[in-house]
Amino acid sequence: MTAEPRSAAAEPRRAGPEPRPAAADAEPRLVVDGVEVARYVVRPDLDPRHGPRPYLHPVRTRAGTPVTDALPADHVWHLGASLAVQDVDGVNLWGGRTYVRGTGYTWRDDHGVIAHTGWRERTAGRLDHDLEWRDRHGRVLLREHRRISATSAGEDAWWLDLSATLTSATGVDVRLGSPATNGRPGGAGYGGFFWRAVADGEPLVRTAAAIGEDDVNGSAAPWLALSATAPGGGAYTLVFTGLGPGDRWFVRTAMYPGVCVAYAFDSPAVVAAGQPRHNRHRVLVADGHLDPADVAARMDAAVLR
Repeated sequence: MTAEPRSAAAEPRRAGPEPRPAAADAEPRLVVDGVEVARYVVRPDLDPRHGPRPYLHPVRTRAGTPVTDALPADHVWHLGASLAVQDVDGVNLWGGRTYVRGTGYTWRDDHGVIAHTGWRERTAGRLDHDLEWRDRHGRVLLREHRRISATSAGEDAWWLDLSATLTSATGVDVRLGSPATNGRPGGAGYGGFFWRAVADGEPLVRTAAAIGEDDVNGSAAPWLALSATAPGGGAYTLVFTGLGPGDRWFVRTAMYPGVCVAYAFDSPAVVAAGQPRHNRHRVLVADGHLDPADVAARMDAAVLR
């Protein structure tokens, strides 16, 4: 397996402190049964090379265990839970170096921004807003309508639901690519809905039919579970659902804990002109290490709701 580059060697300068959003959009909260479970950083003040975009962090279990990481030293552009794609018609909206066919990872002046443009709804349990995916010159490539909600899933868990509709803003098809589609080997087909988790030691990842990073990465199982223990203590399990047609799971556990609904895992995806792309991603955020039977039962119950 080919490892991701370490930012200590690749990044021109060290990241500063956690970015502070503009006061007008200061960190909306998601609340479940009176308990804050997530904050949403809407306008992060970031170096353009870190892929500025709205992101959820910290996300916590109902017992308060943190389950996201942001601006980690190994990959500074990993921002909690967010939507990000490294190649959008040649624009890097992921952050970090760009993978160039025949050359490898290269620092390029090709970074854009995913920018919040307006709220439709903003409550304790639901965030609904519009965004633009822009290149470095401000040209809009995609327009997005995003809905995020938080609902109870029992006393020990809650559901995060993120729906996103992407529409071409250029009048022509917009291509979504990844390092893999640009020639990188090793199953590095990331780019889409990405969750940078936090763990003390290597987490366990599984689907109903496979276990471990090597077997799960690139699969198209209906659900994927990651179980870990946070550095300060606190066991948790994340169960991801929401692969769309052609999507695959991108998973890392050995180098860092991360799960991505990859839109262009081994071939480019397209947001066709006049044909919006709809994505819906649901994550069960649970306290404790759920066993496979418990995960399966909860997934069955969710389908029946």
